[in-house]
Amino acid sequence: MLARHSSVWLIPRHGTVATASVGGVLDRTTYSRLRDRLLEFAADARDGVVIDIDRLELRDPALVRVFALVALRAGDWPAVPFALVTDRPEQRAVLAARADRNVPVYRDHAAAEAALARPSRRRAGKALDRSPRTSVRARGFVEGVCAEWLVPELAEDAALVATEFVENALRHTDSALRLRVELRRDGLGVSVSDGSERPAVLREGLDVLETGLGLRLVSKVAKRWGSSRLRSGGKVVWAVLARR
Repeated sequence: MLARHSSVWLIPRHGTVATASVGGVLDRTTYSRLRDRLLEFAADARDGVVIDIDRLELRDPALVRVFALVALRAGDWPAVPFALVTDRPEQRAVLAARADRNVPVYRDHAAAEAALARPSRRRAGKALDRSPRTSVRARGFVEGVCAEWLVPELAEDAALVATEFVENALRHTDSALRLRVELRRDGLGVSVSDGSERPAVLREGLDVLETGLGLRLVSKVAKRWGSSRLRSGGKVVWAVLARR
């Protein structure tokens, strides 16, 4: 007799924030898949993430920690709140006992979306073509945005981050690039997305003949930085600079 394997799936829904339903089984065989699907979904979010788990079987209650992990990562990038929705008493009891208290649980979508509502952050984006002047255009865009938003003290570091992310993407991918800048309450976010799922990583050494200043320098000027896969395909490499 063949062994039966558990499965788990995520289905996006319409909502004022990024909303999806999760179904299937949460156990040790599906934990990593659910974690990855939730992280990819959250990386595309703009104002918040709401996940309906009514159709998810919590076969191993200890594994609900996956939601706390995703909430923590979503708090870094894209820096949005994360919430769960379920009206099942047994699920609410498990989550109350096992999940992190920083993961709020609501009975319906309306309550969750109302609780997560927040004033829109300032955002600016730019599609980048691939040319010898791509990095120069990215740097100029970021410097102009910082001046317009009255945070000139962040312009130099933000431009450095954008330049390195763009140079890294140009060296290691052949896809179109998109640059995004966000002004948040806790800092300035800078990101570059591309079509490659290969994550950006720190290089141990930096050849003096290489262009770009290296992700190691980004890690020194940014409060946080990372690389996240996107559900829509590809990845986003991001950094947050602290407001002074």
